[in-house]
Amino acid sequence: MREINLVATLLVGACLPGASAELRLGIIGTDTSHATAFTQLLNDPAVGDHVAGARVVAAYKGGSPDISQSYTRVEGYARDLQTKWGVEIVSDIPTLCGKVDAILLLSVDGRVHLEQAKLVLAAHKPMFIDKPLAATLEDAREIDRLAAAAGVPWFSSSSLRYSNVVATLKSPDAQAVFTWGPGPLEEHHHLDLSWYAIHPIEMLYALLGPGCEEVTRVYTADGDIITGKWSGGRTGTVRTLRPYGGYGGVVFRPNQVVLQSPPLKSVGYPALVAEIVKFFSTGEPPVPHEETLEIFAFMDAALRSMKDGGKPVKLPAIP
Repeated sequence: MREINLVATLLVGACLPGASAELRLGIIGTDTSHATAFTQLLNDPAVGDHVAGARVVAAYKGGSPDISQSYTRVEGYARDLQTKWGVEIVSDIPTLCGKVDAILLLSVDGRVHLEQAKLVLAAHKPMFIDKPLAATLEDAREIDRLAAAAGVPWFSSSSLRYSNVVATLKSPDAQAVFTWGPGPLEEHHHLDLSWYAIHPIEMLYALLGPGCEEVTRVYTADGDIITGKWSGGRTGTVRTLRPYGGYGGVVFRPNQVVLQSPPLKSVGYPALVAEIVKFFSTGEPPVPHEETLEIFAFMDAALRSMKDGGKPVKLPAIP
């Protein structure tokens, strides 16, 4: 894990929640249910699984006019933030950054994350970037490069990393893992698996860790079979389901099969939000940047494998 430089350490230290103070958080992107779900966990002490130590105080709507899942929802979620939790809606990201200690970059459209992150980095605010980190491997690498140059802490994760499915199956000696989950596609995201299939892929990495070397992908209209070869002879397979489906997994250990995971009961929002608050207080990302970038390299190799008829493709190097 890269070391955070002194400037970033002092910045995060200045945001530490004390006995009488909470971190002031700002949201970028009110076009996702995560905006209201995360805010409720943080701002409502009466809600089950309330996460203390931070509060959402302001938000920038954002929204993408060419993605229906964005422009049809942005106003409704913004209104809920205002009326239910007293969140101030501001007109631009620099204004937002001036009102808060840290940023939740939640925009549903991964294509806009790089440009939005640049404005956050210019304000030197630590940030959590919701899935997908970006819409391409190149943009994901650029966010990491710019954040490192600015000395600003960041991390990104799917909440499914903290689901009951992963918690049940987690094993230090996993030799092979099979996960599955929804895999609908969105035409504007060039790295097609980043739109939704990133959820079961993140589950796979939560169970196997980094170290994938080669990927093959077989595509059909109903879904994908994506198989990776890991270092040390381990293997990981993801089955995407289209248009939608449930989540689950199976882990194979030496001379033993861990039975199929139980039904999904929690998508992991409370645990993820708790990790976010902890991260803003310490500056230490719970998911290493190298692992997040490898997930994008995995999806990039899978896309190239699909375009090449399912042939094995080596993962591009992680800077």
